Amino acid sequence: MKDERFSFSDCTLTRSMAVIGTKWKPIIVWVIQDKKVRFGQLDAYISLITRKVLTEQLKELEEDGIVIRQSFSETPPRVEYSLTQKGLDLLPILGHVVAWYDTYEPNEKYKLIKN
Repeated sequence: MKDERFSFSDCTLTRSMAVIGTKWKPIIVWVIQDKKVRFGQLDAYISLITRKVLTEQLKELEEDGIVIRQSFSETPPRVEYSLTQKGLDLLPILGHVVAWYDTYEPNEKYKLIKN
């Protein structure tokens, strides 16, 4: 009889979560939204992340085609990040995740965005 066990490595959900499923990537995407953001702005806004981890997460998001890095100054070298169409298409999904959490785990202490 053929082994019909499910391979999680071939699962679309598993592969999707590998792209966006870290603790920081969804937050970075949520902060960037539809504007251009400099590294220092991200670093200041997401104060719990180290600069090293932020750099690594941005590099992975860029490699996955979710953010694009654009130079805006050559002397000194400076870059800003914005979302690609792929990243913009991720925003409604993240919004649904936030709404889901707020519905079932309402707690002001854990709100991502402060009004």
